[in-house]
Amino acid sequence: MGSTAYDWPRTLMARGAEAQLRPEHLRRRPQEARSGALHCFLLDCSASMLKDGKLARAKGVLVALMEEAYRRRDSVALLCFGGNTVELRMPPRRAGAFNDAWLAPIAGGGGTPLTLGVQQAGILLAKHEAAQRWLWLLTDGRSAESPARPAGVDVAMVVDLEGGRGTLRRAEELALDWDAEYTTLHRVDGTWR
Repeated sequence: MGSTAYDWPRTLMARGAEAQLRPEHLRRRPQEARSGALHCFLLDCSASMLKDGKLARAKGVLVALMEEAYRRRDSVALLCFGGNTVELRMPPRRAGAFNDAWLAPIAGGGGTPLTLGVQQAGILLAKHEAAQRWLWLLTDGRSAESPARPAGVDVAMVVDLEGGRGTLRRAEELALDWDAEYTTLHRVDGTWR
C-alpha cells in the first residue's frame, strides 16, 4: 500500500514524543469520497483554560493545525466557547495562511458551556454534507457536561489540554464516548512544531 494510504499528521500524533515509529502508531487516511474536508475547531475559552497558560498553548496548536489544513487545501471554521456563550470566530472558509494576529483577540473567562459548543459545531458541520467533516475539540475537560458526539461528524479529535496535578481525565472520557482520536497537548506540540 502506498504512502498516500496513511494519514501522517494523525500517525505522528499517535507516535507522540517516542523516537521510533511503530505499527500501532499508523493511522489510515479516512475514505475521501467527498470533495475536500472541513475542519471545525472548537476551542475551550473558559476560565480554567487561563490557568498555567493552557489557552495560549492551545492557540499555538490551533495555528499549527490551521497551517496543516492550508497545506492540504482544506476548509476550516473556528468556534470558541466560554462563559455562557459560543462565538463563531471564523465561518467555514478555505484555509489561508495564518499568523498569530487573528488569535490575539481571543480571550478566556467564565464557565464551560461544552454542550452548547458541541451543539453549535454539530449544526455548523451538518450544513456541509459535501465535505468530509472533522471536529477538533481543544479543551481541558473541566466541565461536568458530557455531550453526545454530533451526528454527521466523520472524524472527531479531542486534544486534552488539562495536564498538571489533579487531572480529572474528562477529555479522555469524552473521546472514548465519542469513539474519537485522543491526544494530549504535549503530544500535539511535539508533532506539529
